[in-house]
Amino acid sequence: MATAIAPVRSTRPGASPKRPRSSAPSGPTGGRWGTPVAYIIALVMCGITVAPVIYVILGGFRTTAQINSDPSGLPDPWVLEKYGAVFADPNFWTQFGNSTIVAVATTLGVVLLGVMAAFVIARYEFVGRGLLFSLFTAGLLFPLTVAVLPLFTMLRSFGLLGNLLAVIGPQIAFALPTTIIILVPFLRAIPAELEDAALIDGAGRFTFFWRVLLPLSWPGLVTVGVLAFVASWNAYLLPLLLLGNPATATLPVGVQYFSTAYSQDTAGVLAFTSIAMLPALLFFTLAQRRIVGGLTGAVKG
Repeated sequence: MATAIAPVRSTRPGASPKRPRSSAPSGPTGGRWGTPVAYIIALVMCGITVAPVIYVILGGFRTTAQINSDPSGLPDPWVLEKYGAVFADPNFWTQFGNSTIVAVATTLGVVLLGVMAAFVIARYEFVGRGLLFSLFTAGLLFPLTVAVLPLFTMLRSFGLLGNLLAVIGPQIAFALPTTIIILVPFLRAIPAELEDAALIDGAGRFTFFWRVLLPLSWPGLVTVGVLAFVASWNAYLLPLLLLGNPATATLPVGVQYFSTAYSQDTAGVLAFTSIAMLPALLFFTLAQRRIVGGLTGAVKG
């Protein structure tokens, strides 16, 4: 009677059973490609987002006559006069300096105050800690437009209208809820053993905060800093209502002043607009990887 003999498996040390290969196509990094529909949707969304920006930038290299005759055409010939006129305008550099001061001061204030408040909420046990965090969370539901009138009245009583501080302070306040919500998970995820070890080695709480906690939470700090800078640079409502004249205006408001003064010069307005949005666009583009990494760490925390 014949007996069936089963195939002998390899018993070599370190051998692992072969896994069936996936039939799905893989990307250049070994991961699976998405479906064609997802790529088409992504390309369409990118086109919708990028097309207006490209149109504004290219419009600055044309003349108003070219735009009127062929609004969707390319520069032919390319003209640098409009961009040169913007750079030669002293109001542009004044407004550029105002935007830089406001954005940098707002970013520093948001990061500094946000990380200190998040440190207390994340690392200390005290009565009302959950209520305090919920209060900052509720700040996300409080739109700026609701606070404009009382804010205007309060700053007028302080004599700050027309001063850049009138914009810096409120922007810091309205950016703190988002900052704290992002940073608290980062600071909670840092092991308590590190703090205990630092205290045993003789480091105080401030030393631990400065030398250990801040470097470990750097991705989150970069994320909130970039978001605060871009939001401050693009802010329009507060500078429009609180600053009030071209000498103290920021670039977004300067675009309105320029377009009002030169309403017939469409190419010049497009050139001014493209230069005004370029710093924030470049800053956000260069830091986008850190933003994604910071938000991912906040979710994991």
